[in-house]
Amino acid sequence: MKSMGLEAVKIVDLPKIVDARGNLSFIEEFRHIPFPIKRSYWVYDVPGGEKRDGHAFIEQQEFIVALSGSFDVILNDGRQEKVYPLNRSYYGVYIPNMIWRRLENFSTNSLALVLSSTLYDPEDYIEDYDLYLKCLEHG
Repeated sequence: MKSMGLEAVKIVDLPKIVDARGNLSFIEEFRHIPFPIKRSYWVYDVPGGEKRDGHAFIEQQEFIVALSGSFDVILNDGRQEKVYPLNRSYYGVYIPNMIWRRLENFSTNSLALVLSSTLYDPEDYIEDYDLYLKCLEHG
């Protein structure tokens, strides 16, 4: 398994339709993100300042948006680590497969929307960082 590296990670600006009655943004597969949306889930009620432990996916790609509040997406490709702060609902971060990720520094009442390229499959998760590094070494 090979990681495309952090070079493949992208912050994606989403359309923002400004209206005095309230703004609107949207996400479309293959237009804003490079994969079909097979699953969506959200992370909420995380106590302020808390974190969600890390993992990587063998196949799954993700797109994460902070619909409300803020949090940091910390990404690691086995060579380098980078922090992507998310705090607006009109942009998100695209994460290819085989990138280690964790979510940290949640503000109170934050809401993270995650769009996935695959259906849920527990076999797709790598939840041990040392195993992740070994998978990268053995490509």
